[in-house]
Amino acid sequence: MNARKTLQVTLAFVGLLVGAGFATGQEVVQYFISFGTWGIAGAVVSGILMIAAGAVIIQIGSYFLAEEHRAVFHSVSHPVVSKFLDISVTLTLFAMGFVMLAGAGSTLEQQFGLPSWIGSAIMMGIVMLTGLLNVNKVTNIISAVTPLIFVAVIVAFVYTMLQLPVDLGAMSDLAVQADSPVSPWWLSAINYTCMALMLGVSMSLMIGGNTSNPRVAGWGGVLGGTFYTILLIMNAVALLVNYESVGDSDIPMLMLFETMHPVAALCMVVVTFVMIYNTCISMFYALGRRITVNHRKRYVPVFLGTCVAGYLVSLIGFGTLMAYVYPAIGYVGMVMVIVMFIWWFRSRPQIASEQSRRNRMRALLTLKESEDKDFPEGHEKRLRAAAEESTADGDAITGAIDKEVIRSLSKKTETHAGQASTPDSQDSR
Repeated sequence: MNARKTLQVTLAFVGLLVGAGFATGQEVVQYFISFGTWGIAGAVVSGILMIAAGAVIIQIGSYFLAEEHRAVFHSVSHPVVSKFLDISVTLTLFAMGFVMLAGAGSTLEQQFGLPSWIGSAIMMGIVMLTGLLNVNKVTNIISAVTPLIFVAVIVAFVYTMLQLPVDLGAMSDLAVQADSPVSPWWLSAINYTCMALMLGVSMSLMIGGNTSNPRVAGWGGVLGGTFYTILLIMNAVALLVNYESVGDSDIPMLMLFETMHPVAALCMVVVTFVMIYNTCISMFYALGRRITVNHRKRYVPVFLGTCVAGYLVSLIGFGTLMAYVYPAIGYVGMVMVIVMFIWWFRSRPQIASEQSRRNRMRALLTLKESEDKDFPEGHEKRLRAAAEESTADGDAITGAIDKEVIRSLSKKTETHAGQASTPDSQDSR
């Protein structure tokens, strides 16, 4: 198994999941901590489901060499269900966009006392401006901040452990007084996980689509889900133990850092705002591109119009929107996850066959690209036959595997060249 590629898939998946939701902490409070100590059990349930679903969805993306979600939905479900899921994903982009605008308003209001509508307007302006520029470059830079969320969660957890012992029973009694948009605790955990997967399904399929080896893709999903689980449990424990201080806040993670030190809070507000921006621009940009898929010249007015519409909806308020929008997305996400699981379970033999087929193609292409090896006509015919039998487009899967082979051979050549030059350099000295 390609360890490097597996790690790339793992980091891409966990980075997709751990974004603005972890940065604010409000989602963790509503879906987990509002059930007290049972919320920690909910975090475990959520993690187990994420590990399984992540492996399945990313492996399906690899199997089809997915470039977008619509073709995959069409392949794994009835046309009516496929259309329903496609529309639902599109609506999810808009819903998450206006929730994030509301979250930006709450963040600046909590830290600097600005009215929430001003904070949301600032975020909308930034999103609208950058949406007209090279968004890929902007989001690539901003995505580099994602690891800071990991650091923030770890710091919050370590800080919490240093505060022990605390009366966990008392904190639990306080926490259960908070509103829970979904109950009981186990259904809340499932709903939250499916909401996160609904938000990330398009990108998860494309992460898999960039990985020609379904086995590597599946293990990347497993490891990504595992890291997500660890971070979620750490986040939940930190917020539960400190609930007395953070429970009434719209942005609990920011309030937790405020209890540490004002400078820590200032750092956290920057990280939170940037992560909200990253989610926000991703949602509205993807929505604009999706709506204008057949009319690219209309992108600018559609993009700007959806941003304004999202801003108007965001004025309802962050907490209120989350309480209604997230559960709805979560229930639709359950349908999507069930569809994916059923198809994957029924198609395991085909996935295994495709894995073997791609392994053969990789071996043949390695032989073909090796300068010191012959590649007879019989091998060429076997390569073409395997490409034609593949579930992915023949040229696409051949090209994808060939690129990986060339990259691998190039690295081996560089390694051997470096090793060969070492004795000479030592002799010269």
